[in-house]
Amino acid sequence: MQAESKRTILRYGLLVLATSMLAAPLLAALLVAVMPIEQVYALPANLVPERVDWRNFTDAATRLPFLRFIANSFVVSVSAVIGAVLTSAMAGYAFARLHWKGKHAYVAVLIASLVIPAQILLIPQFLLFSSLGWINTYKPLIVPAWLGGGAFNVFLFWQFFRTIPRDFDDAAKLDGASHWIILTRVMIPMAMPVTATVALLSFVYHWQDFQKPLIYLSDFRTYPVALGLRMYQATSGSWINLVIAASLIALLPVLVVFIIAQHHIGPANAALALGDANERDDD
Repeated sequence: MQAESKRTILRYGLLVLATSMLAAPLLAALLVAVMPIEQVYALPANLVPERVDWRNFTDAATRLPFLRFIANSFVVSVSAVIGAVLTSAMAGYAFARLHWKGKHAYVAVLIASLVIPAQILLIPQFLLFSSLGWINTYKPLIVPAWLGGGAFNVFLFWQFFRTIPRDFDDAAKLDGASHWIILTRVMIPMAMPVTATVALLSFVYHWQDFQKPLIYLSDFRTYPVALGLRMYQATSGSWINLVIAASLIALLPVLVVFIIAQHHIGPANAALALGDANERDDD
């Protein structure tokens, strides 16, 4: 018992140490964000604020149309999340439950697409979206998420759906349910861990995406928060406390989404298994 107690203390001690190391940069950023500007550049440096100035956050939100940038990011991220979850679930269901000609070839293409660098597709995508007249609109940022949701997301849904017994499908079919009803009323609710994981990953990706908005958007009124932060840094770079305050404001929505989704994410690790042995026949 004494040895077990020592191992427990050591384990929790290491966890506390690791957590402290990960939280230290965020704590330092918060302290700098509430400092007066004169203390930020004071020498010798001192991370403990002489006085807390919460007005830095309001100044950061109003010096540029930062709240508009956040609203723009919400429009893009939420629209893309809905498309990514829905279409990747549809593709995963087709791989896991339907039998169709050439399925194995498409599986190979799906797996191969996971290793293709996204930068290779930048020029073809730009030429395509330019020919469609989508430049300086949100369509290049949203529409691709509605066309499959990404190979990794499809892979997650595919593997999770394979672990669900076919008895649920058969019972729904006896009640006259179509594949769409089975997907939306049976499979997706049962795959809530993967649904939450895909939604969270997609939201974070689109929220912090800098490259695509930089390529396709030219009107600063349409900028998402990633470009807004870069614009803020360019115009107010010497006011580092305001820049960091703006960065923390931009971090809050991601933190809220993670808190909402976190209790669903843990069980999703089981979805990475290759499925139940009883479900191998669907290949």
